[in-house]
Amino acid sequence: MTGPLVEPEAVPEWLRPLVKVAGDVDSRTFTRFDLDPEQLTRSAAVLILFGERADGPDVLLQRRADTLGSHAGQVAFPGGGAEDGDGGPVGTALREAEEETGVDPSGILPVAILPQLPVPVSRFAVTPVLAYWHTPSPVHAVDPGETAAVARVSIADLADPANRFRVQKRGSSWRGPAFDVEGLFVWGFTAGLLSVLLSLGGWEREWDTGDVRDLDVALAEHRARNGAPGRADEG
Repeated sequence: MTGPLVEPEAVPEWLRPLVKVAGDVDSRTFTRFDLDPEQLTRSAAVLILFGERADGPDVLLQRRADTLGSHAGQVAFPGGGAEDGDGGPVGTALREAEEETGVDPSGILPVAILPQLPVPVSRFAVTPVLAYWHTPSPVHAVDPGETAAVARVSIADLADPANRFRVQKRGSSWRGPAFDVEGLFVWGFTAGLLSVLLSLGGWEREWDTGDVRDLDVALAEHRARNGAPGRADEG
């Protein structure tokens, strides 16, 4: 099941466009990769948790620990593989978010389920779950061996053209959106989702899509400015 889980009026006005459009999108809205059951061996879910502070809407992101075997050092939405007893992607997303960031699920309203998306490099089929953080709770990196940092990132900062560009892998035809915002370098699967959601939510501002940077160089420059590690070997 994909699409809205609540009526649009159940969420703030700024979030309603995403709830309304959730039933009209398919996987091709978000990715050029196809779902191949023979290549994708495990189901997973991520929680795209939107909150609101005095300076406007934000979204919860985390930076994965640099010692992990896959996606080390990358910025991601809270989430992970499905487990028996989750009862579906909403249960998986909420459980993983609590385990990774300490967020209190009782303060979260799941509002929509997006189409399942492939992540070929890790062989996951990932279901994004949109949610509204109606009662925010403290968050932190629960297990430093898994999560290096947790942050609420402003939607306005993500949409700021000064923080947006595209990256490409050396020796590869792959190119994708990226963000360098609030000390985080966001690329790959997470940046692709964020880029589409900014557009669907009506938050996108005109930005220079012709600004294409070498991924390794951009990461090195980010580390030099912020002292934050990162690797370019995973998508």
